[in-house]
Amino acid sequence: MAELAITFLGTGTSQGVPFVACDCRVCRSEDERDRRLRSSILVETEDTVLLVDTTPDLRTQALRHGLRRLDAAVFTHAHTDHVAGFDDLRRFCELSDRPMPVYASPHTMADLRRIFYYAFDGQHAYRNYVRPEPHEISGPFTIGDIELAPAEVPHGKMLVYGYIFSRGGRKLAAYFSDCHHVPPAVIGEISEIPVLIIDALRHEPHPSHLSLREALEVSAAARAQRTWLTHIGHDLGHAETETLLPPGVRLAYDGLRVEI
Repeated sequence: MAELAITFLGTGTSQGVPFVACDCRVCRSEDERDRRLRSSILVETEDTVLLVDTTPDLRTQALRHGLRRLDAAVFTHAHTDHVAGFDDLRRFCELSDRPMPVYASPHTMADLRRIFYYAFDGQHAYRNYVRPEPHEISGPFTIGDIELAPAEVPHGKMLVYGYIFSRGGRKLAAYFSDCHHVPPAVIGEISEIPVLIIDALRHEPHPSHLSLREALEVSAAARAQRTWLTHIGHDLGHAETETLLPPGVRLAYDGLRVEI
């Protein structure tokens, strides 16, 4: 197996693609790469399996990819499209007969405790129920044989976490699913990273997300070896957008597996 493998469980924006009640060319596309569940990734080694964000589509994603094991869930922020599938962690608690380690910033953890209060109150600690084991992130941390470093990026009026994944001290991939821009200090942290996964919502600027042009500028500034664009809306058809991309940059799609 590769040193690290990343599977895109979903690559869509908060509404997914196709949008409800939309007849645009992308929403009506027959290209399977234009069908996008809400954005999430699975990060794996031979010994460790991590999920980043529990989207409203988690059950569908788990069934689609034959997911039978999760060692931990890591969260970027608490917007609905990134946490609404939290309760679907219950099956993995049942399969392993243990609580599910959950990692998030203090602010995001507070939101998770508020939204899913019934899971954190300790009154429903049954084998087949969701049983979170909360870990507040205050700096770099390790899960199994994967090292993670949080990186704050602005997402609208809030700061959210992106993550840099390493093994043996070697940075392998960075994931920024939701951001309006990437601060210079973070660009420095991901300089020449083998794989950059970054938000690219649409062509036009957006107050909370990177546009396609802005995402390409981040990729160039970071000198990423390979870049995959995610959190994509219905403005960007897969086939036509691919023709606009420079070498080393590609549009991700649901089910794509990247090995490093």
